[in-house]
Amino acid sequence: MLNFVNDYCEGAHPAILKRMEETNMEQLPGYGSDKYCDSAKQKIREACGCPDADVWLLVGGTQTNQTVIDTITPAYAGVVAASNGHVNVHEAGAIESTGHKVLTLPSHEGKIDAADLEQYCKDFYADGNYTHMVFPGCVYVSHPSEYGTMYTKAELTAIAEVAHRYDMPLFLDGARLGYGLTAEGTDLTLEDIARITDVFYIGGTKVGALFGEAVVFTKHNTPRHFLTLIKQHGALLAKGWLLGLQFDTLFTDGLYTKIARNANEKADQIREALKAKGYQLAYENPTNQVFVVMDQPTIERLGAEVNMDFLEKYDDTHSVMRFCTSWATTQEHTDQLIALL
Repeated sequence: MLNFVNDYCEGAHPAILKRMEETNMEQLPGYGSDKYCDSAKQKIREACGCPDADVWLLVGGTQTNQTVIDTITPAYAGVVAASNGHVNVHEAGAIESTGHKVLTLPSHEGKIDAADLEQYCKDFYADGNYTHMVFPGCVYVSHPSEYGTMYTKAELTAIAEVAHRYDMPLFLDGARLGYGLTAEGTDLTLEDIARITDVFYIGGTKVGALFGEAVVFTKHNTPRHFLTLIKQHGALLAKGWLLGLQFDTLFTDGLYTKIARNANEKADQIREALKAKGYQLAYENPTNQVFVVMDQPTIERLGAEVNMDFLEKYDDTHSVMRFCTSWATTQEHTDQLIALL
């Protein structure tokens, strides 16, 4: 079977496994207080152009979203996100379990719009009963979005301006950030994200690591006793040096962006092949997720040889399917998929 179902099917980049083997018998302090975590955090600060950023290494994406949103959002407030945003549809209620409602905005191919956010806030505070309602307390975006689309620098800046005008921090989910940073045509850099947002994370799980995400607070705004709060949310790894080793490796000699670029290149080949063969793309994007409209016989034919992901129904006889490439997708597997199409 060819596997294009997600971007975390493989284990980890060989350079990470090599370093883990080399350091396996070292005795190191726990919970991220080791030299490898210190080195990784410094390299991330340098990559962000933010020398005084506060960097934390957490175990996974759901734990990271839950921990960050819960700790930056007032107890009486919720998080504003796209209706199809990850925290609304694919977190199994992890956000709501902390007492914070997800407040949804219309999705524009996975993204939210600053004008919609502005209108939502205006309508909320214009309601004479707003003190009996869930306040908008922070804003969540993902880059790339659930549909592989990306924010421009202007779009993200506009969202941040509205969020800050209503006293809300802007949180960017970067589970697939490497694929966004290396996509053709993007004008949003890691330094831009560090400057515009209040907190974001750099995804490792989906971009070459065995597991782990790096949370970056950029405005001297880390919640008090954040280490304790991470542990309360089950996101603190006792053997924290394993996270440090991975991010230290990924941020050495540009490895993170080098391997992410591979996924986008392979996805571009698949997109072009789909177009050439007459398939209809459901969403246009330049990152590693390819969304295509297929009828049921085609899905069944391909499904016998390819693992792919169902996104949503398109109509009574067609569905939107996703092919997801990764940092490890080979040219051989890409060519085999294109031949099957």
